[in-house]
Amino acid sequence: MNYLQYYPIDVVNGEGTRCTLFVSGCEHFCPGCHNASTWDADKGLPFDHAMEERIIADLGDQRIHRDGLSLSGGDPFYPGNLSGILKLVTRVKSVYPQKDIWLWTGYRLDMLSSAQQAILPYIDVLIDGRFELAKRDLSLPWRGSSNQRVIRLGGMQASC
Repeated sequence: MNYLQYYPIDVVNGEGTRCTLFVSGCEHFCPGCHNASTWDADKGLPFDHAMEERIIADLGDQRIHRDGLSLSGGDPFYPGNLSGILKLVTRVKSVYPQKDIWLWTGYRLDMLSSAQQAILPYIDVLIDGRFELAKRDLSLPWRGSSNQRVIRLGGMQASC
């Protein structure tokens, strides 16, 4: 898994103050995508142990007191990213069970593969659906088009 950008302090991508990672790799190629530079999975830097450690340390920053981690891209659910994302979210939840994890994906919740679904127990908020230029609405919080949904999953602490 590669990543193109990391913000240790971010107040735009999700509620509160967060750490945000933009991974490389997307197979949706949505016309009008504002992150088209992230489509190529080979772009960016390798997500390695040092970067994982940096995120874990940054999540301990007092400015991220009650908030958490946002995962965007590209697409964290891009097939080449799944093992890296699963490892990261598992680690974050084990070290910081109180922190929430937000994840943006072009895949719809009801169409996820079993490998993508394996990540869901660690995700608190899922923003799903491809960006659709004809449904573009920048007044919507945390998404670019009206077909995209903000789904509160509850992460590992959810009770069914």
